[in-house]
Parts: sequence; C-alpha cells; structure tokens
Amino acid sequence: MVLRLPFLHNQAMGPTAVHLSLLALAWAAYGALHSLLAVEGVKAWVAARFPAVVPAYRLAYNLVALLALLPVVGLMSLHPGPWLWRWTGPLGWLLDGLALGAVGLLGVGPATYDLREFLGLRALQEGRGELIDHEAFRISDLHRHVRHPWYALCLLALWTRDMSAARLVSALAITAYLVIGSRLEEQKLIARFGEAYRRYQERVPGLLPRPWRVLSREEARRLQGG
Repeated sequence: MVLRLPFLHNQAMGPTAVHLSLLALAWAAYGALHSLLAVEGVKAWVAARFPAVVPAYRLAYNLVALLALLPVVGLMSLHPGPWLWRWTGPLGWLLDGLALGAVGLLGVGPATYDLREFLGLRALQEGRGELIDHEAFRISDLHRHVRHPWYALCLLALWTRDMSAARLVSALAITAYLVIGSRLEEQKLIARFGEAYRRYQERVPGLLPRPWRVLSREEARRLQGG
C-alpha cells in the first residue's frame, strides 16, 4: 500500500478543495432526489394527480436515477484530485480478487429477483394503477448472511479500490447513503412483511456478515412461509 497525504503539504489543494466540496454537494443532491422520489407520500401525490403515469413510475424512477448519476460521475472524473492511497503487492492482488468476487456476485443478483418487476417493466406492461411493490419476501443464499447483500457487495468493491481525493469523497457519500437507505428500506419491509421480517432482522446482520449469525436454509424457508 502506498499512502500519500498531499493535503498536508500541497498548496495546490485550494482548487481541489473547491471541486471536492462541489462533488460532495452533488452526491448529497443526488441522494436527496433519489430518496424523495421513493417516498410513499410523493408516490401517492403523483398517483392522485397524474394517474396516467403511474404504470411507468418505477421505470421512470430508475431512468432518472441513472441519468442524474451521470453529471456526478462526470464531476468526479474531471477533477479526481491527488491519490491518497494505492494498494500494491500481495495486498493489492488480494483486494483486487475481493473486488472481482463482489462484482461477480452482483452480476448474479438479478437471478434471485424478478428483474422485470425491479426495473418497472412489468408494471408498465400490466398497466398497473397503483404504486405498490409486488415482490414477495424471499431470502436468497446471500440474504442468509446479510439482510442487504447488494449494498454490502457494493461497499466491498468500493473500499478495495485505490483512492483519490474524489473517490474518497464519493466512497464516503455512497457509504452514508447506503447505510441510511438500508434503514429506511427496512421500515418499509417491516410494514409490508410484519413479524416475519422482524424475526429475520433478529437473526441476520444488516451489512457486515457475522459467521455466528447465518440463517440456515430451513430457517429461511420457514420465515418465508414455505
């Protein structure tokens, strides 16, 4: 690992600090927009005033999330700032392997979900008139280890990379968003699935796996009502 702390001695960090502040604000604005559009009250307002767009809401939500991300990533790429640390040698190889493994597991994630439902294509095709999630309570193999495996894998891939100043600001912003978002998401899951999800919470950690808190397949089947 090569560690640099240029902000301790580099007078050129003035412009970089401005860029990093703008990047942090951009991530905050993105998180606020993404969360606002997912709020039940906002969805209810849209459904009441613009019923014709309800079937396309989930698809539009995903498209807006993708498009709104582009300027943030562009800002990060244009002004990366100095390198703060870079992984080298055997440790670097190990972390590269962990990151590749995380990306690989993220790639198989859609196989455990109804991808058309997640993207919003099914709601559009069926012309649904209400903004209600229709996915059932399912506990995949990864969900037996952590309640939010995709968030956990994203964090693993994120923090095993070489880190520039802009990447560090982005990593901190994304981490904060995923931690807060996971808690807000769980409030909705408790409202939808009730006691079954509460028992699941008691047995399985949220983002950091713990070997002594792994749900067996039989326990998962019972919690799902199978």
